[in-house]
Amino acid sequence: MEKLTENELNALVSLLDDTDREVKDHVRDKIISLGNNVIPFLEKKWESSFNPDVQKEIEELVHQLQFDLLKERLEQWKAGGGKDLLKGLWIINTYQYPDLEFETLNAEMNQIYFEVWTGFNSDVSPYDQIRLINSILFSQLRFSANTKNFHSPGNSMISNVLDTRRGNPISLCSVYYLVAQKLGLPVYGVNLPNLFVLTYKAPDAAIYINAFNKGLIFSRQDVNNYLEHLKISPKDEFFEPCTHLDIAKRTLRNLIVAFDKLGEPEKVDEIRQLLLILEPPVI
Repeated sequence: MEKLTENELNALVSLLDDTDREVKDHVRDKIISLGNNVIPFLEKKWESSFNPDVQKEIEELVHQLQFDLLKERLEQWKAGGGKDLLKGLWIINTYQYPDLEFETLNAEMNQIYFEVWTGFNSDVSPYDQIRLINSILFSQLRFSANTKNFHSPGNSMISNVLDTRRGNPISLCSVYYLVAQKLGLPVYGVNLPNLFVLTYKAPDAAIYINAFNKGLIFSRQDVNNYLEHLKISPKDEFFEPCTHLDIAKRTLRNLIVAFDKLGEPEKVDEIRQLLLILEPPVI
């Protein structure tokens, strides 16, 4: 990355209110090429500026730089196989909260795991293990469905879900899944039409869990009945574990719907760009 002196950076920023569009575009491209490290300088310039037009230009530049970093991180996460779900959800989370550090989010998630772990008993049946987790997550820690603001973008932001203890099906399942996996349980996500659930999948047990309904336990036949009610033919993917990439993609699709309902087409377009990273078009 090219490095400029403070005087050179000041000169560049001063040209952001140039009336010549070509000059302004050249300045924007130059600043963008400097990369994410220039953000603190831009933020200081925003604070010291009394020109609302320049402030708006700086805001757009900072957002573009942060969005470029987000895309780069998402590409790297996918290239690495999407092994760490929390890391993937954190990357998506930085779309709304770009200053959130992964370590902060990880510490919050570890605290929730600790709360569950202290009340957990691995020597009981799978059914009772699930009931124990349900009791701690939904009764003690008070995680619950955000039915009043179901389409809020915050429901797809893991940090917001941990703070408010409210979420949508996939975000609540993600919290549950991260805790269960750390406990060493064979719990996985399942992509159902219009609903995301979990399954406890072991040789002697195949139980389904609806985290959006306080961990309601149900059976494979219940899944069949649900699909029949929707008039959808059963497919293996509706019963089997999905990948971390699938969870991230569904989270992004939820965000597209959320921003569309809020009438924010620019954000819809940006989230679609993120989805294309995880799900490139078939040629």
